[in-house]
Amino acid sequence: MTTDENPMGAEDGEGADSGPSGSSESTGALVARVLGFDVGDRRIGLAISDPLGYTAQPLFTLHRAGRRADLKSVARVLRKHGVTEAVVGNPLYMSGDQSPQAAKAQAFAEDLRTEFGITVHLWDERLTTTQAHRHLDDAGHAAMGRKGIIDQVAAVLILQSFLEARANERARS
Repeated sequence: MTTDENPMGAEDGEGADSGPSGSSESTGALVARVLGFDVGDRRIGLAISDPLGYTAQPLFTLHRAGRRADLKSVARVLRKHGVTEAVVGNPLYMSGDQSPQAAKAQAFAEDLRTEFGITVHLWDERLTTTQAHRHLDDAGHAAMGRKGIIDQVAAVLILQSFLEARANERARS
């Protein structure tokens, strides 16, 4: 596995908001975090929620090395951050039909459920890569060299959208 630095400067999840044991704490209690995934054929962007579940931050980009190696890397992240829930981007066509890449993302989501027994949500990610490029343009990030972080930014957008929808649902209840 190789990783690319995230836009915040932390690599492979190091330096993320975590306590001394690697688990995040809020008012002294351990809080389960949500992990977001932007799944591609060559790379997987990862993002993680803050301890309160309000915001998403980039974690790192996992360069795919085969199913077993990918899941081993994910297992380390799940343990390190106390993750019990995941959101996997589901890249549907604009019509809402399933794309070939959506089938791959759904298979990855099922691997997460089966291997780790965590709750996994599939989340509509149409246009997130386009949005990710716009965010990087707005931040003045040069088009060259985006390959390493674009997947992380897309994962942040997927996870943030999920977190906001969840908060809105809770507010309505």
